[in-house]
Amino acid sequence: MKTTINRYQFERAFVDAGRKDQFSYEALGLLFDYFESYEEETGQEIELDVIAICCEYTEDTAEEIARNYSIDLSDLDPEDDDYEEQCTEAVRDHLNDNTTLVGETATGFVYLAF
Repeated sequence: MKTTINRYQFERAFVDAGRKDQFSYEALGLLFDYFESYEEETGQEIELDVIAICCEYTEDTAEEIARNYSIDLSDLDPEDDDYEEQCTEAVRDHLNDNTTLVGETATGFVYLAF
């Protein structure tokens, strides 16, 4: 037996599981949309498992991702006016090449950890 949930119920499930700080509000919205889209595209229903989502997906800033995955940013100049944009682009490219990028928040990326 399956129950269809809405965005509020999805977000509430993280609070109820003690994982309210795992993702930002914006990231939870991206994850909800991602899973809904996946269900529509594949015809497969997804069972909501908050702990599994917290283990498989993450939200990090571009700097954290670059550091954690040893993304080489040495050719970028930190003094350059668009350094942040270049760093973000390099991280975005790395995530698109190596994993599933769920989306971008105001402060970083939501992606399938690898």
